[in-house]
Amino acid sequence: MTANSPRMSALDLVHTVVDPGSWRSWDEPVAVTTADPAYRADLLAARERTGLDESVVTGEGRVAGRRVALVACEFRFLAGSIGVAAGERLVRAVERATAERLPLLAAPASGGTRMQEGTVAFLQMVKVAAAITDHKAAGLPYLVHLRHPTTGGVLASWGSLGHLTAAEPGALIGFLGPRVHAALYGEEFPPGVQTAENLLANGLVDAVLPADRLAEVAARALRVLCSDAPSRMSPGVPAEAEAPGGGPVPTAESIRQSRLPGRPGVRELLAATATDVTPLSGTAAGERDPGLLLALARVGGMPCVVLGHDRGLAHDRAHNGHASAVGQALGPAGLRAARRGMRIAAELDLPLLTVVDTAGAALSKEAEEGGLAGEIARCLADLVTLPAPTLCLLLGQGAGGAALALLPADRVVAARHAWLSPLPPEGASAILHRTTERAYEVAERQGVRSADLLANGIVDVVVEEGNGFLERLGVVLGSELAGLTRQNRGERVAARRARYRRIGL
Repeated sequence: MTANSPRMSALDLVHTVVDPGSWRSWDEPVAVTTADPAYRADLLAARERTGLDESVVTGEGRVAGRRVALVACEFRFLAGSIGVAAGERLVRAVERATAERLPLLAAPASGGTRMQEGTVAFLQMVKVAAAITDHKAAGLPYLVHLRHPTTGGVLASWGSLGHLTAAEPGALIGFLGPRVHAALYGEEFPPGVQTAENLLANGLVDAVLPADRLAEVAARALRVLCSDAPSRMSPGVPAEAEAPGGGPVPTAESIRQSRLPGRPGVRELLAATATDVTPLSGTAAGERDPGLLLALARVGGMPCVVLGHDRGLAHDRAHNGHASAVGQALGPAGLRAARRGMRIAAELDLPLLTVVDTAGAALSKEAEEGGLAGEIARCLADLVTLPAPTLCLLLGQGAGGAALALLPADRVVAARHAWLSPLPPEGASAILHRTTERAYEVAERQGVRSADLLANGIVDVVVEEGNGFLERLGVVLGSELAGLTRQNRGERVAARRARYRRIGL
């Protein structure tokens, strides 16, 4: 269904999402108490038209066998507007979902505040947002599907607080409705801005989905967000940091290998090692960065939030005799998207897997003005203090602050040819010798390769490359994640901080 198709009722949507026969309403009857005769007539007409007593329906059902709570707007009931009765019904449903520890699915379609009730209706958005915040603070998932249209106070409260947010194809979604804009400003709102597809392109929603795909996508996401108890896998065992045949890997060889165009990146890693992958789009606050991939997934069988550098269409080029990767440079928006992933992991106590594979941060006027350095600092602060389990994978290149921003973790796994350096080796050579020609020599002295990182306590496990590399990596990552989930939160954070306190001493 699209915004131009016949409108699906709230109950039809609910029955499309939940397993057949599993829906149970939580709604208690609402009396018409208004003394305003015109408003009373509107309410009675809306009841006759929809068969409902208010603009929202609430209850529970099962999605792929999992018990969930649902709240949905009926747009045909006074444009899905929220007054006191609808706001109270929403809050009671959210509070019940929290008390019964149920994931919550919301499907708003609303013009916002009910104008007939004025300011007291307007203030309902505060208590609904507070109830949603309590639900999330209890470590429970909140998924949102924005339907056509969703505007005003509904979008500016419970419509914009989801851990994951999808939108109906073609839906009009925006804070100020186009009719109000035209009345206030005497001109039409620019076309194509307040659409689901434009919101996706700008990192405000994670997907554009028709109603008939909601159950499938919600079930997949909830298999990660509502994970079962960790499997009884044993923690990974550090590998020997030696190349096949027993000889050490030269630093120059690892750097060259990390820059090969066919080298697997985070997308190939997920394709080979992960199930139940649900991509997330950007910051959910209006920014996207192609240099950062964010997703929910089961990696090596373990549920986690994944965020990593995306090599994109990286390729080699000659640079003063050295091969240097040209891929997606990471900007401040990418780091803000990474911090969104960290927040989801913290709120739901999910393990966080970061994947480092970057030739460096974006070096541009836009990156500087966008606060690149500050975002690196905030990523470091968030990761060091994150209450959730953290695992870092050094998959390839690890150049500069863009790499460091995703590094701090309880455990760090490295691919054989991965490396970590304060700058790309050519940059370090330029600083020390005013030439890039001595890049590999400088990198050797800096101790950037995986063997050096293991010896210095920066890396815990090195995984051999070659045939079966990604499969081996999946087993190690799953084992490491399983081991981390058995740690106490307080002990985990204290151990992580102690780990980085003693590096280099």
